[in-house]
Amino acid sequence: MTQATVQALQGLRDLSMVKWYIIPLLAIIFYIYTKEIKEARKTGDWNAVFAGATIFGVDFFNETWNGWIMYLTQRSAVWTTPGDTALRTMVGWNIEIMFMFTLLGIIFYHTLSGKNIKILGILEKWFWAVVYAAFCVFVECLLNIGGHLVWEYEYWNLSFKGVWLIFLFGYFHFFFFAIIVIGLSTIKKKIIAVSCIYAVPVIMNIVALGALGWNY
Repeated sequence: MTQATVQALQGLRDLSMVKWYIIPLLAIIFYIYTKEIKEARKTGDWNAVFAGATIFGVDFFNETWNGWIMYLTQRSAVWTTPGDTALRTMVGWNIEIMFMFTLLGIIFYHTLSGKNIKILGILEKWFWAVVYAAFCVFVECLLNIGGHLVWEYEYWNLSFKGVWLIFLFGYFHFFFFAIIVIGLSTIKKKIIAVSCIYAVPVIMNIVALGALGWNY
């Protein structure tokens, strides 16, 4: 295993690593979702909540297959987060990343005007999906350069090809699924769609962690 992988496995899901700043951050997230739910009850528009849940669910899937890569190769995940954290939940995931992705969908939704307008000839929702995905890639590159997010494989790196893969399969599909979910015609369909998104990584983790005893 790479040195970054060994480091990322140390303290994995170790609650003794928890730091106190998790508590106020968690309170902020609870506050934001409580406000969104309260507003949704008034207006009947639950899309902000669905967008938040969707993007976090897709990130959960991303981190799950990334962990599978680590275990199956016995070398490294596609990305690892070996640095300091208040809690490392998977080799490429920590509590700080989780908190960020919990809010990203809500941020994305509130960027949209709710109108069928175009920006630079592109439908607004797709324009902002591209912009947000590109910004996320930019931040990830900075984290990689700083050594906080380690990439191991040649197809996932700072090369032109690598950056495009990170854009498409690292971030753009988050917003793609959020747009699809909030565009569904009924709340029931949205609930089913989000449930399916979560069901896939949950089953993958039950099989890997529960049945096979994998650790990632």
